[in-house]
Amino acid sequence: MFKTRLLSGILLVIIALVTVITGGNLLFAVLLLISLIGMTELYKVFHIEKKAPGIVGYIFAILYYGLLYFKPLLPGESLNWFVMLFMAFLICQMAVLVFAYPKYNTQQIFAGFFGMFYVAVMLSYIYQTRNLPGGIFSVWLVFVCSWGCDTCAYCVGMLIGKHKMAPILSPKKSIEGGIGGILGAALIGVLYGLAINYWGNAAADLLQYAIIGAVGGAISQIGDLAASAIKRYHNIKDYGKLIPGHGGILDRFDSVIFTAPIIFYLSLFL
Repeated sequence: MFKTRLLSGILLVIIALVTVITGGNLLFAVLLLISLIGMTELYKVFHIEKKAPGIVGYIFAILYYGLLYFKPLLPGESLNWFVMLFMAFLICQMAVLVFAYPKYNTQQIFAGFFGMFYVAVMLSYIYQTRNLPGGIFSVWLVFVCSWGCDTCAYCVGMLIGKHKMAPILSPKKSIEGGIGGILGAALIGVLYGLAINYWGNAAADLLQYAIIGAVGGAISQIGDLAASAIKRYHNIKDYGKLIPGHGGILDRFDSVIFTAPIIFYLSLFL
């Protein structure tokens, strides 16, 4: 099991390296595919993956990515297009509830609406971060914060973890591990900044990278616990079996989903 998990993890890293470095259309297409798969995994929890609320979600996820491709989501005129798209999405989901009544309950309709934002919109910020000035460097902070924090939190928690962070939801996570994960992500952010300054002439501000690492690490833990909360509530172990040893897309990208938009806006404003 460990060998399978390790090989799958290495393959994920290689895919991430190729797609993020290449950027552009390849990264866009891969994120759209991952988003649709992740939405399918989430919709299966609510039994709508092949039903009207789920299908409407897929359609608007594709429309969202299409709009994002031609009009980047930044404050200004383009923002109005996205607001209109999201309003149309809500109206369509409510139309499904009305015209198919009582076939679908409100939880399924809300899940159809929520799933597109939670997966497709949040993950799209990887693409948007990559397109920022200097994005070829800052986009990696999404993964540095998420996976770096997870690793550091696990190690610190194993060594000195005593106080449970969420004893019912995730008994193995500790407050000490959470703090260690945040500090570890900040440190890894600094080391990453030093590396790209030395080898990439990036002129990265190390203090800013430390702040981004710490904030991203804290948010990534919320993302991890949020995904766990949905699974626990619906009594499932994994969202899928796509990635051997890791589960589904949402099992592997649960923290990345929350970290990606945070890194985008921190990179934009800092």
